[in-house]
Amino acid sequence: MKFDGCCALCASSIIVTEMSAVFCFGEVLWDCLPSGLYLGGAPFNVASHLARLGVNVRMVSAVGDDVLGAEALSRMDALGVDTRYVPVLKGRQTGSVGVKLDTLGNASYTIRENVAWDHIPLMQGLPEEMFRASALVFGTLALRSEQNMRCLEALLEVEWPMRVYDVNLREPYYSMEQVLTLARLADLVKCNEEEARLICSAPASVNQETLLRMLADITNAGRVCITLGPRGALYMGPTGILHAVAPKVRTVDSVGAGDAFLAAIVAAIVQGKENHPDFLLRACRLGAYVATCEGAVPPYRAASFALEV
Repeated sequence: MKFDGCCALCASSIIVTEMSAVFCFGEVLWDCLPSGLYLGGAPFNVASHLARLGVNVRMVSAVGDDVLGAEALSRMDALGVDTRYVPVLKGRQTGSVGVKLDTLGNASYTIRENVAWDHIPLMQGLPEEMFRASALVFGTLALRSEQNMRCLEALLEVEWPMRVYDVNLREPYYSMEQVLTLARLADLVKCNEEEARLICSAPASVNQETLLRMLADITNAGRVCITLGPRGALYMGPTGILHAVAPKVRTVDSVGAGDAFLAAIVAAIVQGKENHPDFLLRACRLGAYVATCEGAVPPYRAASFALEV
């Protein structure tokens, strides 16, 4: 069983701050790539990049009582992701995903079912620190189970300063009715162009800026973002519409690039840097860097993608 490399650089590049926490809800799993096993799952990927970018972050998930679960907890600790809300479930196996890459590095997935993260336990009373938190990040895939849907509904009872919905659709684990419901609960919605056109029922003839406005209207979210792959991203927020072009890179695998991008967006907002002129560009640069690496959370130094005050 081959794991990705040492976490020494990961730990050394973490910035510790005293800001209130961001909570990331959903799957923690192992991506089975041709080159080995890499810890992943979109919410975990977002959490790990948030930690690297100096954000106090808590993961809400579950792992199995097995070698992969123990290794996952160890890796999360090394990456600076708080695991106090990631229980080990007896009799469950830690999640895994088979990942195939095409010649351009684009990924397709075979996702194992009925694993630990499908059974995230309901909390007996929400922790007090959730009521002082900065944001809640959640996606679509974890909600393939009724248990997790109930868990998220309980979490949404908190008046979070920002609810972040990472659309991140994976066949066949979603319905458009569910996606629209989740999007309308969010303050920030992030998706790729294909997902945005599905949500908005928009044909290819609708240009990207119009699509962004349609997404904002349909979701009523104060912030919406559409990633465009190598063409960068569009963002609408308090300062209006922004467009940034991604740097040209050679893609090794695309796994986690969008998660890193979202983490950079959330980090800038909770750190009060959303008005920075390179706010969106920094997120595109980080996503592009991750696409040049194997695995969703490669080592890097946060200073390389920092926004100067």
